[in-house]
Parts: sequence; structure tokens; C-alpha cells
Amino acid sequence: MASRTDAELMQLVQAGERAPFEELVHRYRGPLLRFVRSKIGDAGRAEDVVQEAFLAVYAARASYKPQFAFRTWLWTIVLNLCRRQWRARQREQEKLSQLHGPTGSAGLCRGDDCGPSGLDRLLQDEQRQRLRELLEELPEAEADALRLRFFGELPFDAIAETMNSSVSGAKQRVRRGLERLADRLRQIDRRESMPSPALPGHSGDDHDDVR
Repeated sequence: MASRTDAELMQLVQAGERAPFEELVHRYRGPLLRFVRSKIGDAGRAEDVVQEAFLAVYAARASYKPQFAFRTWLWTIVLNLCRRQWRARQREQEKLSQLHGPTGSAGLCRGDDCGPSGLDRLLQDEQRQRLRELLEELPEAEADALRLRFFGELPFDAIAETMNSSVSGAKQRVRRGLERLADRLRQIDRRESMPSPALPGHSGDDHDDVR
């Protein structure tokens, strides 16, 4: 199964076989989970979204046409499910705010090089939450393009097809998003490197005169 293309596997699925679909799940589950977690900020909901996406693909298996890329079809379904989750979560937050007052950030996303060391640092496990927060500050199209590129590991042509844009448009979204991230990182670094203000009544010298 591992040597077959996605289209070949889907044709076997359409013929009634289950093992080929399990191979497709194996191929795509990891990148899909990384993308969805970065998009909605909730591991449990991410699992649900990915599961729902695969169920949707299986339910619509008869409509799949081999001349179209399976990968693009799957990623488009996932992106649409994420947006639906986001809208549902916004409604939940609005209801909670009406009942209990502001509840803070929902932790969801609204929606080639920012300096390799900065991007590598952010992509480490302990920095993923910080990256999610930074992505929330970007326009949704740029944030989703970055998620598809770095979490989904998609090439630009697949990003373009998934987001219904041109390849040059996909590249531009990724580039602009990275530039905004780089600018935000520089702002954070400058703020964190600023010296703390001196306390009132202190001249800034810590030593006492010794006579």
C-alpha cells in the first residue's frame, strides 16, 4: 500500500477496500493534527476535527475523481472544518461574555524566512503556544498559509489550491506572514532587552560609600 499514490488508494477505497483508506489516514493524520492544533489551539478539538475530516472523505468517497489531487481535497475539508469550529467557538465566547463578562482570549486563530534561528526556535515544542499567539495577530489568510506551509508541510501549489489562490499569491501570503512574524519578534526582543526602570530614591549605584 505504501508504494501506491493517493489516487490509486482512493480508487481501491471506492471499490470497497478498507486497508487503502487506513494508509491514507496514516499518511496525513500527523500533518493534519499539527495544522489543526495550531489553528484552533485545543488538542482535543483538533482530534475531533481531523476525525471528522476523514469521516467526511470516506462518506464522499464515491464522488472523488482521480484526476484531482486527493491532498488538496482533504486539506480543503480540514480548513473549512477549522473555520466552522472557530465560528462556533466565537459564539460560545460571546454567550459566556454575556453571562459572566469578558473571559479573555479564546486561544483560537483569526483567520521565506523570518530569520531561520527565530523560526526554528518558535517551532520547538515549548514555543508552540507562543507561535499560536503570534499567528493570532496576523491576517487570517497569511496565518493559514503559514500553518499549511510549516505545520501541514504543503508545497506552494497545494497551498494555492487549498486556499483557492494562485501559486504566486500563496508565496506572497507566506512571505508577508513571515515578515510580520519577524517584525513582531524584533519588537518582543527589544522590549525584553530594555533595562528595568530604577526604583524611586535610588541613583542606580548599588554600592555604599566606605569611609
